[in-house]
Amino acid sequence: MDENTSVQTEEKTFSQDEVNSIVAERLAREKAKYEGFEELKAKAEKYDQLEEANKSELQKASERVASLEAQLDALNKAKEVEEMREKVATEIGVPAKLLTADTEEACIEQANAIKEYATPAYPTIRDAGEIRGTSKADTRTQFAEWATQAFN
Repeated sequence: MDENTSVQTEEKTFSQDEVNSIVAERLAREKAKYEGFEELKAKAEKYDQLEEANKSELQKASERVASLEAQLDALNKAKEVEEMREKVATEIGVPAKLLTADTEEACIEQANAIKEYATPAYPTIRDAGEIRGTSKADTRTQFAEWATQAFN
């Protein structure tokens, strides 16, 4: 056992020059691993700057797209409302410019109210003095017929 013990306890010793050379080799290997690191770091920083610039450009473009979509939606809505007002105005017989409601039901109510207001409560007389919807007799004959009906 003495031989085994002496073999196990026997350690290799290094001189200071050998230790310095081992450390220098390891440092050289580590430096080789990170060779070009500063260049890559600079490139990464430039990339980050470009990404940031592109992101802001992308955000600007996204905001512009959103703004344009909102404008398009507003124009489409306005066109739909205008077409609906024209339809209701044509059906009921009032000018479309007078209708201001945004829904068809409200426009119909508004158009009916306008038509009711605009319809006169008295008979319309033509230029020749004839009442619409009656005979083509002259004014004297029409007055005589009216007086007969009114006083009898």
